[in-house]
This record gives sequence, structure tokens and C-alpha cells, in this order.
Amino acid sequence: MKKGVLLFFFVLLFSGLTAQAQGPKVVHPVKWKSKIEKKSADQYLLTMDAVIEDGWHVYSQFTDENGSLPMIVEFINKKGNFETIGKTSETKPEQKYSDIFGVTESFWHHKFQLKQLVKVTNPGLDLVQVKIDYQVCQESCIQEISNFEFNVKTLTSKEVVKFSSVTTSAAAVLDETAVSVSDTAKTDAVDKVQAGGTTDAAVNNTEAPKENKEEPKDPWTIFLGTLLAGILVTFTPCVFPMIPMTVSFFLKQNSSKSKGRFNAVFYGICIVAIYILLSVPFHIFEGISENVFADISTNVYLNLFFFAIFVTFAISFFGAFEITMPNSLASKADNASNSGGLIGVFFMALTLIIVSFSCTGPALGLVFGTVLSSEGGAILLTVGLTGFGLGLAMPFMVFALFPNLMGNLPKSGGWLNTVKVVFGFIELALAFKFLSNADLVEQWHILEREVFIAIWIGIFLTLTFYLFGKFSTPHDSPVPFISVGRMLLGVLSLCFTIYLIPGLWGAPLKVISGFPPPLNYSESPFGFGGSGGTGAADGKAELPANAEYIVHGIVAFHDYDKGLAYAKSVNKPILIDFTGHACVNCRKMEEYVWSDPAVLSILKNDVVLISLYCDSRKKLPENEIFTSKSGREITTVGEKWSDFEVERYASNARPYYVLVNPADEAKLNEPVAYTPNVEEYKAWLTSGIANFKK
Repeated sequence: MKKGVLLFFFVLLFSGLTAQAQGPKVVHPVKWKSKIEKKSADQYLLTMDAVIEDGWHVYSQFTDENGSLPMIVEFINKKGNFETIGKTSETKPEQKYSDIFGVTESFWHHKFQLKQLVKVTNPGLDLVQVKIDYQVCQESCIQEISNFEFNVKTLTSKEVVKFSSVTTSAAAVLDETAVSVSDTAKTDAVDKVQAGGTTDAAVNNTEAPKENKEEPKDPWTIFLGTLLAGILVTFTPCVFPMIPMTVSFFLKQNSSKSKGRFNAVFYGICIVAIYILLSVPFHIFEGISENVFADISTNVYLNLFFFAIFVTFAISFFGAFEITMPNSLASKADNASNSGGLIGVFFMALTLIIVSFSCTGPALGLVFGTVLSSEGGAILLTVGLTGFGLGLAMPFMVFALFPNLMGNLPKSGGWLNTVKVVFGFIELALAFKFLSNADLVEQWHILEREVFIAIWIGIFLTLTFYLFGKFSTPHDSPVPFISVGRMLLGVLSLCFTIYLIPGLWGAPLKVISGFPPPLNYSESPFGFGGSGGTGAADGKAELPANAEYIVHGIVAFHDYDKGLAYAKSVNKPILIDFTGHACVNCRKMEEYVWSDPAVLSILKNDVVLISLYCDSRKKLPENEIFTSKSGREITTVGEKWSDFEVERYASNARPYYVLVNPADEAKLNEPVAYTPNVEEYKAWLTSGIANFKK
């Protein structure tokens, strides 16, 4: 008996290890249920409920067309049989901003529901057939098609692999005319996908896991960043001189040093509390509408407002004018601070916040603008304001507890205005991020990637000249020499400016990823000048027939048979890249892994790349349409390559990479899916190529 139990557990363990070793397989993370209800003599309500496995998400019909591909709901209809009433309604989706595509995308986790009211115009109609084309994403994306048949006679419904041959009293065969619930813009969208351009509103939704790896910002990152911002603003003319004055007041105006220190610490706590109170309204707004932060992040007018505010603050920092809170408000707070006790200390803290607003306001605006536009939620805003308040309050509390350290403080002087001007340049640069958000949402194409980068180059080059003393601002003191700190900061600014320049020619600029518009939102797909490192520009051999240059100037085929024939002719292994036009993790692999010099060299010289777009909506020629082994009719290029991946490699992941020997089409090693680690991906490529050479 014991041996049998041990054997049972051994089998379970072996099965588990085997399953892990097999890697990605065909999965179907969405389960459907459907029903039909009769609403009147000729009207029926069709309902489709979907349950999504944990960790996956599905994109809405109405997600931004320039990001992940939207879901398509099609009603297979013969003219005169039935008509749809309105558009297909859906459960309200979640929303999140994608740094990869530069748009806000709409999607569901866990579950969603679709509903459509139809009116039967042909009494002989039996079945209403619905096709839902969508993608479900995690670290990889998979394309799914779910077909439903609703029987208007028996009021039953079912999900089917392939549609039945429908008969009505009026016709024997259903005319295969697909009437989409969305408008005819879908046709244009399909054309754009076929061309490899940005997708239009009505295509399916491929995006990958933009969300997976771009989860909501880490609270600790927000806290530490805003804490640093709070500390930095203390080195401005409005705050720095207040530190010794305030600490001395608490230590000298109290009967005992311990009480003075307590009041100083309480003063700092009050500063933090006041900033936290500023976030309370946003918790209320979020309670009213859970999507308020998503709305803010993509609201054109709010982004333009933030842009105007940041530019105004920057000009103020340069010395053109000073922004202050109303004097009456400061006077009232100052008078209240004279009441004594802890209440008086609280109003002293409020007075500091008000009178120092001209210096802290821009940094505070940066905290609000960054957190609100990141769709982080009210909690993250509270975290950010807590960090900022603590950073501002910390010097007051530390020097009150350890007054001997006061002697180490630098003397106030002209350097404080220099700090303020530097903040002004940074504020001006960040302002254009908000203008870029508005431009991306409205697709104005005013602030495309090259223009954005050129503006940043101009800003930081001007900052470099300022730090090196080539010009001064109205409130600067005469500078007889450049201090070491100022010189080092100037060198840093110059280095950053030089780093930005290749971005005009399509360099990814990973250090500032997420700030400029995405690579595909540019005047030229290959960057300023149009070469982008293509093979032609590199002076290499003529492009092979049926191939084209893609990202980083890599030569790629988009048809397996043609790529296979070429690989045989040059005797190189094949790298099959199962990808998608709107697959986020596919783009991440291309930008962050394929751009590595060692990996790029392999892709350009040692393999034949075949990129198969599994989300392409391009229709297959009539003579190439076929029925897969699963019984599904394959009518598009994307369906063809998806079926190819499933049938040959038992996977529907995207991205998915397979190294193949062209001689017998056998795998050279185990395929891999999304592999963001450069060394790991390079090792995988190297091992497969080594096996080929053997």
C-alpha cells in the first residue's frame, strides 16, 4: 500500500515537472456562456457572458484604436433576415495608460458581458450567428474567435467551432455578408493592420501585456521620488532661509529645550498632515467614479491645463515674475499662528506652506501632474503628497533635534537662485509631457517624437550654457567663477543632451522611456532622416526577394514558405517570430532585447527571421481559405499563422520564438515566449544556432 502511495505521488511529481518543461501550450483563458430572450414578437436580446482566468485581460470594442486592437463583434446576416438595433453594449471596462502606445486602453479582468438587441425581419429565420474576434493577454497575447448560434425558434444558444449551414424558408444558403456592429471604419482599420501601420478603431485587439509588466506604479517608488522632491525644494530662496529662523524660534521661545524640540517636530508633522489633506478630495472623487484617474490621464483639456501651469511656473522660476498665494490668506494664517499652543504651531506650518508656494508650487504641481496622469489612484496621490510633505518638513525636524548640525548649513546666497532656475528648466521640459499626452489622445501629430526630442535637446542645451555661466537670469548674482558643483551639474546636463541627439534618428532612448511619444508616433518610421539603420543605409547587399526591413534594420520575411526557401538557399537557421501588430510585449522585445548589439548582430547575420503577424485581418485569397483540424474555417492571414502555431508548436502565445532547421523544419531547441532578459534570450539564440552547426 505504501509503495502504491509513493508511486502515485511520484507520478504526480513527474507529471508536474513534465508540464513545466513543455513551456507555453494552447490555452483558452476565456470561457463563455450565452442566452437568448424574446422581448417582443420580432425582437430578441442576445447575451454573451465571459469569464476570464486570473492574470489575463481582454480588450474592449472601444479601446483606443492606436493601442491594442479592439474586439470585433460581427453578425453574420443575409439581407432582410434581421437587423441589429444599436451597437453591442458591454460591461464598463477598466482603463489604463500605455507608455508603449501612448494611449489609454480599455480592457476587462475576471469577467465581462456583451448584449445586443436584434429585430428579425424574415419570419423564416432560424439562427442568428455571431462571431467575436478578440485577443486575451497576459505576458503573451493569444487571438481567440468565439462563434455563437442563437435559435430564435427554440430560444436556445450555443458556442460552436464552425457555423452551421443555416436554412430559412426564404433561402437555402446564408449569404456570407458580415455586418459589423461597429461602423464601417473597421474596413479602414483592417487595411492599416495589413499595411503594418497603426490600427484603426475597428480591428481586433492584440495588445499584449502592456499591463503585465507595466503594473501600477510602485508606492515605494512614488514615495521615495516625492520625498527627494520635497528635500530638494528646501534648497530654494523661499524655504532655505526659513530653516534656521524657524528652528531658532522653537528652541529659544520655549521654557525648555525638550518642549521646543517637541514643537518643532509637531511643526513638521503638521506640514505633512496639511499635504495629506490635499489628497482627500481625490479619494471622494474616486469613490464617485472609479475611473476618475483614467479620465484625468487622458483628458485633453486637463493635460493642456497642466502644460500651461508648468510653463507658467517655469517662466516664474526664470525670474520673469513671482507667483504667490493671496497676501490676505498668508496674513490670516500668520495671525492664527500667534494663538499659541499646538494650534499656533499648526498655523505656523500652514503659513510656511503659503508663503513658500512660489517655490514649492511647481514641485507640488509636478507631484499632482505625474500621479494623476499615471492613473495611480487616490492612494498613490496620498503616498506622493506624504513623501513630499515629509521631505519638506524633514530639515526643520532634524535641525531642531540636532541643533549642532546648523553650523554645517551653507550660507544663503546667489546659489539659491541658481537652484531655482535649474528647477525652472526641468519644469519646462516636463511640461511638454502633458502637451504630448493631449497630442497623442487627439492624434494631432503636432508633437511627434522627433519634435519632442528636439525640444528637450534645446532645453537641456540651454541649461548647460546657463550652468557654464554663458548667460544669467534677472535675479542671478554676479558669478566670478564657476563652482565645482555647478560645473559637474553642467557636465551632466551636457551629457544628457548628447544622449538625446541619436533619438532624432530613431534611437530608443531607454533612459527616458515613457516620456517621449512612442517610436511609431513619428514623422518617419525610422526617425529623422528616414534611414533608421536599414540595410540599405548600411550599405549591405540588396534586400532578398519577398523580404523587407523592419525595426533596427533587420531583414524579415512575413510568409513562412518564402522565408523557408530563402533559408535553405543560404543555409541558415530560421527564427520564427509569432508576433502581432499591436502586441506590447512584442514591441518591448524589439526595443529592449533585439536592440542589444550582440542580439542584433545574431538577428542580422546568423538567422533568417520570419515574422508572422497572428493578428493580421488581411483576407486570404479564395483559393487559400481552408478548414483547420479543429474544424475552424481559416479566412485571414492572421488566422492562418495562428493555426500554424497551434498545429505545429501547440502554442498560441504571442510573442513566441522558434528556432528551426530549414533542412527538415525540426526545432533546434525548446521555443520561448516573452523573454525580457537580454542575456537569457541571447543564450537561447546561441544554443539553437550551435545545434544547427552540429
